[in-house]
Amino acid sequence: MKIAFFDTHSYDKNSFELSNGEFGYEIDFRDYKLNENTALTAKGFDAVCVFVNDIVNAAVISILKDCGVKLIALRCAGFNNVDLKAAKEAGIKVVRVPAYSPYAVAEHGLALLMSLTRHIPQAYLRTKTANFSIEGLTGRDLHGLTAGILGTGKIGQIMAGILKGLGMKIIAYDPFPNEDWARASGAEYVSLIEIFKRSDVLSLHCPLTDQTKHIVNHDSMKMMKRDAIIINTGRGALIDSKALVHALKHGHIGGIGMDVYEEESKYFFNDWSTDIMTDDVLARLLTFPNVIITSHQAFLTTNALKNLADTTLENIKAFENGEDLVNEVK
Repeated sequence: MKIAFFDTHSYDKNSFELSNGEFGYEIDFRDYKLNENTALTAKGFDAVCVFVNDIVNAAVISILKDCGVKLIALRCAGFNNVDLKAAKEAGIKVVRVPAYSPYAVAEHGLALLMSLTRHIPQAYLRTKTANFSIEGLTGRDLHGLTAGILGTGKIGQIMAGILKGLGMKIIAYDPFPNEDWARASGAEYVSLIEIFKRSDVLSLHCPLTDQTKHIVNHDSMKMMKRDAIIINTGRGALIDSKALVHALKHGHIGGIGMDVYEEESKYFFNDWSTDIMTDDVLARLLTFPNVIITSHQAFLTTNALKNLADTTLENIKAFENGEDLVNEVK
């Protein structure tokens, strides 16, 4: 199997080269993203391996088919960037890594929450300049507050367990509730409106679909407590970014920690520190003291990278051998 890897960084190359020692595939790593302009470079390859910000729409899939590509291997859990209907019509299989390290993502969500509620970035910057004043750094206990988990898949369940361990009350919303988990964990499923109204901390863990796009919007944020914190380690478009700026500006919510952004593909994973940022919404978000943004790094642990590489290559091996594709996206 010859595999073209798109949007690869040093950590991708290191982990996949190590894992590929057991598989022996011919891998070509590219630092550029897959899109309509780069898809032709997949000619002669059996499979492409893509990440969250690669574009795999109908036009790209048509080019991939003409290039002889038979498999799209996602080295991530989400698949909202792939036109599944077009892939099916083209006869190209799509596989993913559904659970590479849910603990990594949930723990990063906790790091965002604790950093935000205890003003860790501001305290760090002060002490680095020998400013040891604690004026304006008053936080609050999470113990006893209510945490809302929006989406109770594996990551959502782990996040709920972490927050329960801090002494928080857990409420949850999912269109397909896991009642066995709720009973075992002591979580309470509530309506979508209720989770916005009752949550002191709202953590987003649902996939991005037509139904969940902008599930956090102007109306839902107006329902929230004025000191409520949102944590988003899911997908950027779960939140209406313009409405988020409005909510922060007018004090409708207390703050947000976000590892994803609605229009992140241009900026995330790259150094823009010496360039002009033309995304006015992202630029505005970066000015708020009650906003922490990380660059889609929640997955980035040694454990997760190994699992991503191992599972991705196992998916490719199963396809090559004509075996059942347990991680196929249909």
